[in-house]
Amino acid sequence: MPDNAVPYPNAHRVQETRIPCYVFDSNTELARHVAQVVASVIRQRSALGDKTVLAFPAGSTPTGFFRELVRMYKAGEVDFSNVIVFNVDEYYRTQSEILQSRARTLREQFFNHVNVPADQIKLLDGRAPREQLGAYCQAYEAEIAQAGGIDIAILGIGRNGHIGGNEPLSASDSRTRTVTIDPVTRKGLASDFFGEANVPTHAITMGLGTILSARQIMLLAMGEHKAQIIRTVVEESASERVPASLLQRHPQASVLVDAAAGKSLTDRVTPWYIGSVEWTDALIKRAVLWLCEKSGKACLKLDDHDFRDHRLEELLRHHGPSERLAKMVFNWMMETIDYHPAGTGNKKRVICFSPHPDDDVISMGGGLIRLNEDGHEVHVAYMTSGNIAVFDHDARRMSDFVTDYNHMFGIECDQATRVASKVYESFARKRAGDPDIEHVLKIKALIRRGEAKFGAFEVGCREEHLHFLDMPFYCTGTIAKREISDEDVAVVRATIEKVQPHQIYLAGDLSDPHGTHRVCADAIFRALKAMERDGLPLPEVLLYRGAWQEYELHEIEIAMPMSPSDLMLKRQAIFMHESQKDNALFPGSDPRQFWQRAEDRNMETARRYNQIGLPEFYAIEAYVRWNGVPI
Repeated sequence: MPDNAVPYPNAHRVQETRIPCYVFDSNTELARHVAQVVASVIRQRSALGDKTVLAFPAGSTPTGFFRELVRMYKAGEVDFSNVIVFNVDEYYRTQSEILQSRARTLREQFFNHVNVPADQIKLLDGRAPREQLGAYCQAYEAEIAQAGGIDIAILGIGRNGHIGGNEPLSASDSRTRTVTIDPVTRKGLASDFFGEANVPTHAITMGLGTILSARQIMLLAMGEHKAQIIRTVVEESASERVPASLLQRHPQASVLVDAAAGKSLTDRVTPWYIGSVEWTDALIKRAVLWLCEKSGKACLKLDDHDFRDHRLEELLRHHGPSERLAKMVFNWMMETIDYHPAGTGNKKRVICFSPHPDDDVISMGGGLIRLNEDGHEVHVAYMTSGNIAVFDHDARRMSDFVTDYNHMFGIECDQATRVASKVYESFARKRAGDPDIEHVLKIKALIRRGEAKFGAFEVGCREEHLHFLDMPFYCTGTIAKREISDEDVAVVRATIEKVQPHQIYLAGDLSDPHGTHRVCADAIFRALKAMERDGLPLPEVLLYRGAWQEYELHEIEIAMPMSPSDLMLKRQAIFMHESQKDNALFPGSDPRQFWQRAEDRNMETARRYNQIGLPEFYAIEAYVRWNGVPI
């Protein structure tokens, strides 16, 4: 957000960065702001009779931004007839357009819904003949120059700092060209292509020189999995090893992130390093726990020298001495330890909302064990089928089982035979990365449903308390999902009103690479807000993590200790998800299996509690209370 950009009240300007960086309360606020900036420039240039030239990326990052632009267009707030759009990069494959094509994504998310003239849509073609690629890339550069250069370039960022297809060590003056996709990037793209082996090895991209020639640049990032690279980009020196850091050299470049992607910035982690701060209880807690980690000391062993040696003199001066601060934070952390998150004595109804069919046992398997042991009525609502995360060979094996079963017992069923035939034919025709036919999706959904049931049984849940919602937004058969609709919210609300829970647990992971956790959380929050507007009582809402990340110590409000037998039972529940074990289709960037991630995180949280001087537990599951603000 350059100094002359439209001001936005929900953005926090980060201090002491090498490039202007703004943190927004949520990705929705971020998307709305970027859309407003782009629309404002379009209106200004149109008023002068000029066209606006934009460069857009594809992928998950700009999805909310595109939705807001489409909303503004339909509301008559912006006209795209004088807009020219280039795309930043495209996968290189010489065959027909693939499902994951950047151009296809841009058409489906944006161009098909607005009035950009067809001859003003300039998209890279991943099918260009190999022998003509050099000339093709030069022609693309010529088109940009003929359009008058790029007015605004919107960018995403990869975990290794790539922008567009410009991987580490790309030349700062490079232009549109073909590139080899970095192994780190290919691993991150694996889920989009149903496996890393299917990810293209090459791409066509605007060069860094092309991007840096734009008059204004906005780099967007969302989610905690982008936090470390954002810190590198905005706080460390510019280097071709981190291509996005070269934006520091641009006079009108800025970095815009949501709170999750901005959580590792010095401004957020140690704001007292930058200047005077308001010492709220939350910041005091964060600072003292940070000091424990930096000094290697237990909380009650901290002294005045530790505070002074780590630039916490102001805290010591206004709220000290050190003994008082240490004891206060120690007591706060002791109060988080709770063996019974729903209490004991009075039987309560509880719903665990599980975005995927295995999130319940991966993330709060220990909590489900404890809730059932305490005699509460525990419901699990599986929000999506998870069918796209099943390998083809598992679906074929299930089809073979049904066919063989019918033959073995002499069961005649023409319809079953026809379905089996369609399934086998679809697998014979299917190319890597192609979506499944409906029959196969249903088979894969049944596999996940059966695993979910038996995983829930392991932790003590009853079958009549399991709810399979199959939310509409997920039912596309592809990685790309629809936007949450009123229909999705109605499904969630109906479940809540049916069970009438005293407590709700939901996934608070912000690093889910597919965004399903965030989308499901949004549907739940919208349902709860609607119930509140209608005057209905709301249950207590707790957030769990575990599949993709864990809460930091200062964030934890409930720490539920787990014994070795609890952790073993949780492992057995996760093992019931056989299609996700050993080699999950969408593992993300973490090489560990899901049961290993869960155990390592639970045991690490217990270790950190012990390190600050609290009771030593074998493992801990962590929860926080929802504060009414979207995550």
